[in-house]
Amino acid sequence: MNNSLKLVLKILGISLLVIAVIFFVVRYNTKAYSPEDTVSYTNNDLTIEVFYNRPYKKGREIFGNLVPYDSVWRTGANEATTFKTNKDIMVDGSLLQKGEYTLWTIPKKKSWEIIFNNKMYPWGIDLNGKVYRDAKFDALIVEVPSNKLQETVEQFSIYFEQANDFVFMVLAWDRNSVAVPIKIKETPTIEAPSKN
Repeated sequence: MNNSLKLVLKILGISLLVIAVIFFVVRYNTKAYSPEDTVSYTNNDLTIEVFYNRPYKKGREIFGNLVPYDSVWRTGANEATTFKTNKDIMVDGSLLQKGEYTLWTIPKKKSWEIIFNNKMYPWGIDLNGKVYRDAKFDALIVEVPSNKLQETVEQFSIYFEQANDFVFMVLAWDRNSVAVPIKIKETPTIEAPSKN
């Protein structure tokens, strides 16, 4: 092997190592500011799981500024938020089939659109800050009212609350929250014919 080829391979190897180190440093720093979390809800044989990253408010104006109104948001930070259900469910009265989805939102002043998308993406946004979501893969979009909170939620939070026959997926940050009603899809019961 001649010396110039050895030099090219050495430079290539060092470059790949530097890129890998930069990637892991950037990833660690973004996770430090917006740590990842997984929340789940289980009831009988239904399990719902949400993976997301939790940015902090840090004195910033969130909705209408950091997160613009009427624009698609990755619903957290870093990677695209994912939503997984092992059963068919009804989300605000509409069917969502069992499976894994990316979860996107469009915050508005009085409501939010909640978007379940069939495609998995490498990150929440591209290098230009544009969300990765491709609308042609949207499986379900519902719109729910937003609520003003009395107290500030410092760190973006997703959690589940049970109420009667429904479980609500709550998304809360700053002084805003939305509650998405979810119900397991009921299968029709077939009664045996009566003997007369």
